[in-house]
Amino acid sequence: MRLICLLVLGIVTTGTNANTLVTGGPIYTSVSEMPTAEAVVYDGDRITFVGGLKAAQRFTDDKTEVIDLAGKTMTAGFIESHGHIMGLGFSMQRLDLSDATSWDEVVARVAAAASKAAPGEWITGRGWHQSKWTPQPAKMVKGFQVHDKLSAATPDNPVYLVHASGHAALANSVAMQTAGINAETEFTGDGEVIKDEHSQPTGIFNERAQELIAKHVPPPSEKQAREALALALGEMASNGITTFQDAGSGRQEIALIKQFLKEGKLTSRLWVMLAGWDENLLLDWYRTGPEIGLGDNRLTIRAIKLIADGALGSRGAWLLEPYADRPGHVGLPTMTPEYMQRVSEAAFQHNFQVCVHAIGDRANREVLDIFERVQSGRDQGVRFRVEHAQHLSPADIPRFGKLGVIASMQGVHLSSDRPWAIDRLGKQRIEQGAYVWRKLVDSGAILINGTDVPVEPINPIASFYALVTRKTLAGEPPGGYEPSQKLTREEALASYTRHAAYGAFEEHIKGSIEAGKLADFTVFDQDIMQVDEDKLLETRVAATIVGGKVIYRRAP
Repeated sequence: MRLICLLVLGIVTTGTNANTLVTGGPIYTSVSEMPTAEAVVYDGDRITFVGGLKAAQRFTDDKTEVIDLAGKTMTAGFIESHGHIMGLGFSMQRLDLSDATSWDEVVARVAAAASKAAPGEWITGRGWHQSKWTPQPAKMVKGFQVHDKLSAATPDNPVYLVHASGHAALANSVAMQTAGINAETEFTGDGEVIKDEHSQPTGIFNERAQELIAKHVPPPSEKQAREALALALGEMASNGITTFQDAGSGRQEIALIKQFLKEGKLTSRLWVMLAGWDENLLLDWYRTGPEIGLGDNRLTIRAIKLIADGALGSRGAWLLEPYADRPGHVGLPTMTPEYMQRVSEAAFQHNFQVCVHAIGDRANREVLDIFERVQSGRDQGVRFRVEHAQHLSPADIPRFGKLGVIASMQGVHLSSDRPWAIDRLGKQRIEQGAYVWRKLVDSGAILINGTDVPVEPINPIASFYALVTRKTLAGEPPGGYEPSQKLTREEALASYTRHAAYGAFEEHIKGSIEAGKLADFTVFDQDIMQVDEDKLLETRVAATIVGGKVIYRRAP
């Protein structure tokens, strides 16, 4: 047998159909009957044996390659259950404001970018979050900063900066002039142009009102789009993501993904939701039906993404009762219940899964009502999904398990949002129904995990850590927020592996290390199931293996 000491010799498997043995470190299978193993053998892209090292010898010969984990830990390949693949790639090409700690810092960064740009060139960025700034801006309107300081610093360039949540954006005066925005501009229903006491636009465009500015931003070139997808795939590989569930792509994005598939450039696997706000796109796909397992299971398109409301950060999440920090305001629906009902019915008839973004308790109730009506008297195995399910009415929590609705939640949102979310909802609503992972699991619901990248970094360890500690990534508070809602490490691992695969109807080919399943693995540099809690965030991905091929290896 040929020895490959992973990350020591820096050598990877050949990618042929050679028989390969993996051993030399903890292996967590995500199989309840045999949660750990000493050895795994795979031929090509399929696992042939899982169990003890001695028994594994029956499946090897003198041509077998051996990957020695050298004490590192291997799990089933991690599955990002909710992210935006092109959003990830484009965010890596644009101004990153996610770590800005103040409004002044945002303005300084944008001004620096504008100083290097030609007059009239658009400056775009993403990631700012006003609730995370210290100090808060001197002037705030409806919980947001105003554009004046930014506009003064960027007089020659239009600026468009998307909120971390993606549900609001900020434009400077040049961008608003370009778009024809003034005191008379109105946007009703599913968006809001925020104005000051003199009816002047503040520069904040909430929810679908963002399009008033966004449609004037030059679209990316084909070259930029290809670079963005390549960047996203590289970021996925370096973070141990073997499958990425993309939360809403349109025609152009799907065409580009298929081109990458044809060129053999899809290193990680993609599972794509169709952009449900484009009804013509949906009508075309109803005629052809889902596409499952294209290119040796590299690409599947079999779900539809709908958006019921906005986000807590932008106060667009649809609530049953007003926001604690904006009296009289309950957020807003971004799609009508009637439209979501119609699409859900059609999706059911044409074998598409439905995945609905719902953050506020009102949005979640409306979506659960729709799912209950669609499923009434029919097969309950449709696996409808609620994406985020962040804030629930206590009365609706048991409905997830009862209806078989999957809770597609992002653990890291608790770490990122909980310090300020209490200002939006108040103590009682936070404690009773926000980020209630334990209540959902105990009621029989399947919970799957992710990061909502680029809303949050794609690092899966951050979301894993959040599920088991309920702390911020700075380790606060001691004991965690609402600690009764913590999950065990076994449950957290399942949310990224076995349950994530179930959430996509793919549990028969991935999500656990079992004979017959795809040879998709994530290797970590320490044991995430045993390491002390305060060391967990120090974990790094050592290697990522997809279909038996090492697509990423961390340098020593």
